[in-house]
Amino acid sequence: MVGDTDFAHELHTMKGGWVYIMTNKHDTTLYTGVTSNLMKRVLQHKKGIFPGSFTDQFLCHKLAWFGFYNTIVEAIAMEKRIKHWRRAWKDELIEKLDPDWKDMSEDWYHERDLEK
Repeated sequence: MVGDTDFAHELHTMKGGWVYIMTNKHDTTLYTGVTSNLMKRVLQHKKGIFPGSFTDQFLCHKLAWFGFYNTIVEAIAMEKRIKHWRRAWKDELIEKLDPDWKDMSEDWYHERDLEK
């Protein structure tokens, strides 16, 4: 699935919105976000494109969870809900999709893409 060229193309071209959770290498800090282009947004987090941002300050460069919604409005509503959840609920959500807390985007990019 991940790393598959067809999957990457589908992920890049789907309309609607993505809700995602980024974490740091120790899985101690979580950031919940929303985007219409998940691959581009995750790469921005990994590269620290926005100096001083929350994900830059806390080094949240691992994609721990993501979900697709048919419209950006639905995605924004879900992002807002998740942001109000207790940490334990977020952990449970992540572990359903990614029990080992691996970087779900680890096979999405070439090394040259990650250069700053």
